[in-house]
Amino acid sequence: MQRLEEPIYFYALALLPFLLVVLLYKFWWQKRTQKAFANAGLLQKLAPDFSVYKATIKYVFLALAIASLVIALVNPKIGTKLETVKREGVDIVFALDVSKSMLSEDIAPNRLEKAKQIILKTIDQLGSDRIGIIIYAGNSYPLLPITTDHAAAKLFLKNATPDMVSSQGTAINEALSSAKNYYNNQEQTNKYLVILSDGEDHEENTIEKAKELADEGIKVITIGVGTEKGGVIPDMINGYKKGLKKDKNGEVVITQRHAQVLQEIAESASGFYVDGNRTAMSVNKIIDVLSKAKKTEFETKQFSDYKSQFQWFIGLGVLWLLLDLFVFEKKTKWVKSVNLFNENEK
Repeated sequence: MQRLEEPIYFYALALLPFLLVVLLYKFWWQKRTQKAFANAGLLQKLAPDFSVYKATIKYVFLALAIASLVIALVNPKIGTKLETVKREGVDIVFALDVSKSMLSEDIAPNRLEKAKQIILKTIDQLGSDRIGIIIYAGNSYPLLPITTDHAAAKLFLKNATPDMVSSQGTAINEALSSAKNYYNNQEQTNKYLVILSDGEDHEENTIEKAKELADEGIKVITIGVGTEKGGVIPDMINGYKKGLKKDKNGEVVITQRHAQVLQEIAESASGFYVDGNRTAMSVNKIIDVLSKAKKTEFETKQFSDYKSQFQWFIGLGVLWLLLDLFVFEKKTKWVKSVNLFNENEK
């Protein structure tokens, strides 16, 4: 297990392209000045040992030194002691609809990002609860198994897109079926499934699947995002908007939120429905329910001691600086004899 103590220092790596621009400007300025002073043949006679390649190597050494020292400032740490700790909490699985209708911008910035905001803000307020993430469209995909690692959950969630699910459409029953076997603690008395969707459902047996979850003791909370008025669906190719999604007749597709579908699912599984267009209200309602739920004790392993690794990168940085210091911008005798870069050819 690794941890970065001060990741903000990674911004200092922006110095590297700046140094490259300076180096290119230096070469351009030298070439222009030399041309004004003498022709290429005379310059070769006046400075026969000058090497453009070694000047480039010096830049590479300097860039590596800066990169190493920046990483030292970030101070990566490695977990050295793993111990078992006891925690209390509930199990929560988030089922995120990543169908293309969730890209509709009738809710800013779009339905999918709004749903992600709700999950992220909910995770921020959780205690020792375990969380899992399922993404679904035409089929479902386990994005993150049940875990106490909330940081990992947020990282995986941010990268969730419609491209991660091979089959498009909206089949909520796929998410319900996946959730049924997602909880790995049989002693857990409080299990929650939070479905975030616009409610478009292309299957018929969703209510029956929801009732099966209720029989397993899983409470379902549904959160609807989008508007009943609806909106268009951007046609995205490689992350870029190329137009609007159209049906087979060439008409622009309008997608709407179907709150009634989500309400029926929640009621069938001993849960409730929340209007997800207001982020704070949605998060507060989920947290309020979870805080009142009975907590189950479970064991988990975690690193309790981390050892800093910055000293290795300081050493590397000093090494690269020394190499840069002892490399001169002129040819050395052995390089001239080897003619490594064909610099002796006329």
